[in-house]
Amino acid sequence: MGNLCSFVDVLIANEEDAKDVFGIEAANTDISGGSLSHDGYKSVAKQLSDRFGPQIVAITLRTSKSASDNGWSGMLYDNKDFYFSKQYDVHIVDRVGGGDSFGAGLIYSIMNGETPAYSLEFAVAASCLKHSVEGDFNIVSADEVRKLAGGDGSGRVQR
Repeated sequence: MGNLCSFVDVLIANEEDAKDVFGIEAANTDISGGSLSHDGYKSVAKQLSDRFGPQIVAITLRTSKSASDNGWSGMLYDNKDFYFSKQYDVHIVDRVGGGDSFGAGLIYSIMNGETPAYSLEFAVAASCLKHSVEGDFNIVSADEVRKLAGGDGSGRVQR
């Protein structure tokens, strides 16, 4: 993976990828206990950036309350600044496709000229919504993702 990562512009990982594949671990973090260290993840992102040279490093952050209930957020480093999204408390219907939805949301936002902070919020919101959808595919619209990313988590039907 290391050889391939030197060719990417946007490196997307999670804490397990960083640790198991690259030997980079977030200090002061207990994922199963629900405790994440922002400073630990800043260090992980900086180390990944220094090692591989992408324009952006994004990391999904999951805290496990139970198998069905997680905290879900993300962080992004653009070689200048670190951004952390809001955290969602998610009751999981299906985890499959959650990471893919994060990646797709991030790339979609970046390609549409959004700021790094908003791109991260959009990616986390897209992934959060996917956790509530059964099956591999995220069937929500970009407008639904924008509403959640913008703070509308009411769950009310909007037409």
